[in-house]
Amino acid sequence: MNNSDVTIRPVRSARDRRRFVDLPFRLYRDDPNWVPPLKREALGLITPAKNGWFSHAEACLFLAERGGAVVGRISAHIDTLALTMPPEQGFGPGVGQWGLFEAEDAGVAARLIVAVEAWLRDQGMTRALGPISMSIWEEPGLLIQGFDHPPTVMMGHARPEYRGWIEGAGYHPVKQLFTYELDITRPFPPLVQRIVKSGEKNPRIRIRTVDKARFDEEAALILRILNDAWADNWGFVPLTEPEIADVGVKLKPIVYEDLIRVAELDGRPVAFMITLPDLNEMLKPLGGSLLPFGWARLLRWLRRPRVRTVRVPLMGVLKELQSTRLASQLAFMLIETIRAASVARYGASRAEIGWILDDNQGMRSIADAIECSVNKVYQIYARDL
Repeated sequence: MNNSDVTIRPVRSARDRRRFVDLPFRLYRDDPNWVPPLKREALGLITPAKNGWFSHAEACLFLAERGGAVVGRISAHIDTLALTMPPEQGFGPGVGQWGLFEAEDAGVAARLIVAVEAWLRDQGMTRALGPISMSIWEEPGLLIQGFDHPPTVMMGHARPEYRGWIEGAGYHPVKQLFTYELDITRPFPPLVQRIVKSGEKNPRIRIRTVDKARFDEEAALILRILNDAWADNWGFVPLTEPEIADVGVKLKPIVYEDLIRVAELDGRPVAFMITLPDLNEMLKPLGGSLLPFGWARLLRWLRRPRVRTVRVPLMGVLKELQSTRLASQLAFMLIETIRAASVARYGASRAEIGWILDDNQGMRSIADAIECSVNKVYQIYARDL
């Protein structure tokens, strides 16, 4: 493919942002496993006034055009909080990122990557990580395994060719993220059941639902546990109040009290688990728009969703309890309580847990103990600039 007629330029207008969002709808139109996002949500992600992540980050979006048509896109970004993180955890001084990567062919991909690297160098960055779209808490990593089934809510999809194009640009893998799938209609292995029953008899332990009437207070409580539990993880950047506010607005409609649980020890919250019905099952046939009748269908679904799959995007135990038998017991109790609710009240037969870092041996051991299997692998790459 001759790419001498391809131009790369920054996004400058609301029209450019719409064209940026529209590109995947063309590239994936024949892919049965791509889930079209709601265009309104996709635009909000890249609009600073609508995304709290921009309170501590800056980004430049690029379009690739050929003959007036958009044939590629990418974002370059610098997260000022990520710059303060320990280098051994992946980010740190001089580390910028890129993401939201889509390209029609290898030549376009190469030109886009050159553009984001130049922008990052101009901002004083010495290393690039990608793809991260756009926060580590959103859709990090490139899908490299699991193309044969759709992603669940808040997980990404990609064309298989992208791996070779990124590696061909000189990038090497630095981290893998796994998602695990689980048949939740089957009881857990006997050993796990015994651990759960033992915890249920312990008067010091209480597993409770969240109170949606106190949504802000409960969200702040979970945030405190999360920022403590994940602080030593690769890629960790603390969630900020503006981001939590935005996430609350987005997720509150699909928050169900019996699918989010808090574990208390002697009356003190020490662990949590968030589970979401797979909204992608509802969104897939809507084609990115709620008009003309999508609103009614979505509202009806939200009143009592019936799904095949639920997703566990986040769980955590306070750092002081990690690597103890109690931490594993609390995790098993949370998973079993939500497993039962997912089947009985939402009709779910399958759960997806993750993402989980490849070096998170604690969570991977828990996944193995309940007989999960890896169903998707995402990869993050790096290159010195």
